[in-house]
Amino acid sequence: MILIRLLLMLVVFTTCQARQANFNIKSRQLSVTDPILPGACQTELYFPLLKNKRVGLVINQTSLINKTHLVDSLLSSGINVKKIYAPEHGFRGEEDAGADINDQKDKRTGTPLISIYGKKMKPTKEDLEGVDIIVFDIQDVGARFYTYISTLHYVMEACAENKIPLLVLDRPNPNGHYVDGPVMEPGYTSFVGLDPLPVVYGLTMGELAKMINGEHWLKDGIQSDLKVIPCKNYDHTTRYELPINPSPNLRNMRAIYLYPSICFFEGTIVSVGRGTDHPFEVFGYPGYNLGSFMFMPKSISGALDPPYKDKQCAGTSLVSVPLEELKSLSKLRLDYLLNYFKIYGKDDFFLKTLYFDKLAGTDKLRKQILEGKNEVEIRDSWREGLDSFKIKRKRYLMYMDFY
Repeated sequence: MILIRLLLMLVVFTTCQARQANFNIKSRQLSVTDPILPGACQTELYFPLLKNKRVGLVINQTSLINKTHLVDSLLSSGINVKKIYAPEHGFRGEEDAGADINDQKDKRTGTPLISIYGKKMKPTKEDLEGVDIIVFDIQDVGARFYTYISTLHYVMEACAENKIPLLVLDRPNPNGHYVDGPVMEPGYTSFVGLDPLPVVYGLTMGELAKMINGEHWLKDGIQSDLKVIPCKNYDHTTRYELPINPSPNLRNMRAIYLYPSICFFEGTIVSVGRGTDHPFEVFGYPGYNLGSFMFMPKSISGALDPPYKDKQCAGTSLVSVPLEELKSLSKLRLDYLLNYFKIYGKDDFFLKTLYFDKLAGTDKLRKQILEGKNEVEIRDSWREGLDSFKIKRKRYLMYMDFY
C-alpha cells in the first residue's frame, strides 16, 4: 500500500511539474492588476457562435456580464433566445433550497422558463425542441453537494442524447484552490452528488464539464459536443470574490469558504443557521449545550421553514473569524463536526434519513465518527482516493494550478 501511494505521488508530482512549467510561462505575461474576466464577459469569443442560432440558456441570477444579465445582453444584441432552463433556487435565485420550481415565463423578457429542478432534473427532448445550441452560465462554489454541478451533468447528458452542442461560459471557483474530502463511492449517487468527485474538487465548471466528458461519466458513456469559453486572468491560486450571492443562504464570502465544511451538519441534528442573518456562519442545536452562542431561526425569504423555527439554539458563531484566515483554508474543517459529535455523544446525532451519507458520498465517514476515529485516521482513509482523483484532475485543467 505504501509503495502504491509513493508511486501515485511521483506520477502526480511529475505531471504537476510539466503542466506548471507551461502555466508559468503564460502567467508571467499577466499583470497582478489584470481583472479576472469570466467567460461570459468575453462576448467577442462566443457571440459569433450564437448568431443565427436558436439559443437555450441554463442560467440564474449569477449569469452576469459585469452588471447586465446575460439574457438581456443576448437579446439586445439580436441573438434569438428561445428558452431559459432554471436550476435549483430558480432563474432569479430566490427560491428555498429544495423547493420545486414551476415552468413559467420570464416577466421581463417574456421568454419561456423551463424548470430543471423539482419534478425533473434534466431537460426532456420536448424541452429542447426548437433549440440549436445550449449556453450554460452559472456560478459554482466548488463543493460536490452544491447542486449546480449536478444540473451541469444532466444538461450535458440531455444535449448529448439530442445532438445539441453545449457552450459553457466558465467562471472562477472560489474554493478552487484545494482538493479534499472523501471521493464519492458507487451506490451513493443523488442530486447532491452524481460523479466520483471528492467533496472539494478544485475545478471550474468548464474544467469539470471536460472531466465529465473525458471520464465518460454520462449515461452509457456518451459525450457532449462541448465548447468552453475560459476565464481570463484567472488561475487556481486566485481568491475570487463573487459579485453576487450564488444562492439565498450563501450570502457572503465567509459562508462560501465555510460551506464545504459546515454543510455536513445538514445530515445531522445541528442547524446551520438557515432562517438567520448568518446561514453557514453559525451552527447549533436547541435544548442542548453545544456552545455559548445563541440564535433563533425564523421564517424568512430563502428559508421559509428552517429547522428549529422559533426555537432557541445554542452553538457556535464564526461571524467574527477574519476573512483572510478563511481564505487561507486548504482543507476541510473536520473539527467542527467531530467536536460537536463528541459533546453530544449519541447515535441519533445523524439523521435517520442517512442524508449525511449522501453529502459525504460514502457511509464510511459516519461510521468512522461513530467509532471514535480521530481526524488523522479519517484523513488517512481518504488519501488513496484523493491521490487517484488528483491524477485524473490534471488532465482537464485549463488554468495554472495551486501545486
